[in-house]
Amino acid sequence: MSYPTDGASTYPVQDIAAAWERERPGTPVTSIGIVTPIWRLAKLLGDDRRQVLAQAGVDAATLDLLSVLRRSGEPYTLSTRELSRRSLVTAGAISQRVARAETDGLVTRRPGQGRPRTVLVSLTQAGHDLVEATVDHVLGREAELIGGLTSEQQDCLAELLRVLLQHVQHRLGDDRISHVGDE
Repeated sequence: MSYPTDGASTYPVQDIAAAWERERPGTPVTSIGIVTPIWRLAKLLGDDRRQVLAQAGVDAATLDLLSVLRRSGEPYTLSTRELSRRSLVTAGAISQRVARAETDGLVTRRPGQGRPRTVLVSLTQAGHDLVEATVDHVLGREAELIGGLTSEQQDCLAELLRVLLQHVQHRLGDDRISHVGDE
């Protein structure tokens, strides 16, 4: 892909790629047109989500925990191992999230049956109410933000991003997904 080199682009990503082509001919720049907008979108969407969540009085990690429990169906109870698998975060991160949510009265935990050290986490009524009050607001806002694309474009982009994510995960040997900025 060749980018204009006149510096008059209305899309700064093109200017970045063109500058590298001009200053370092032969440097591969095709990824700039994909990776740079993805990083910028991730920052914009992450910042907006944090703002929406702050207005709702909940942080992203807590909402993620409560949402995983809510999506699991009644009785809204999962083991910490299953929470970790479904949240795509470490057992240590789940332990911290559960402890914080338990302190806030959003979940309860109890020993599981059968396997030693199994801990079951259940959504409380307060946790259920918080998810119900928050999830439509968050997802509605995000639907609003991607509303500049037709439904066909959204479907196409979702599929392309799925393919790209799977490829990059395979290349890097890493199938974890975390929140933007998490390590």
